[in-house]
Amino acid sequence: MEAAAFESRSAAGRADEYDDLLALLLDHASSLEAEELAREIATACLGGNHLWQDLGLADRQRLSDMLDEHFHPLFLKNVANMKWKKFFYKQLCERMEVNACRSPSCAVCRDHDNCFGPEVSGAM
Repeated sequence: MEAAAFESRSAAGRADEYDDLLALLLDHASSLEAEELAREIATACLGGNHLWQDLGLADRQRLSDMLDEHFHPLFLKNVANMKWKKFFYKQLCERMEVNACRSPSCAVCRDHDNCFGPEVSGAM
């Protein structure tokens, strides 16, 4: 994954979103490599595939392992094993005190499978 491609994608109209994601990740950094990874992850969140796919990783477990190692406090907050991109955006909503969910809890939401279901190649 090339950093220049990420930077140009992030600058194309979604800079505020990128900045918010970057701040979220950096606030939970737990390694020396976290800053560069945070930039890559924030930019990949702007992609159209699963986050692990947009990062060029083999599967979701690799992403989880990377987040555990480099953003451990944030990793620990995902207690329900929500898909990472959705989890990050949920964290941003909580930071801004915005409740975008139509249901009182994830357990009763009709979109539950979109957030917590298995991730497969090519499907989002």
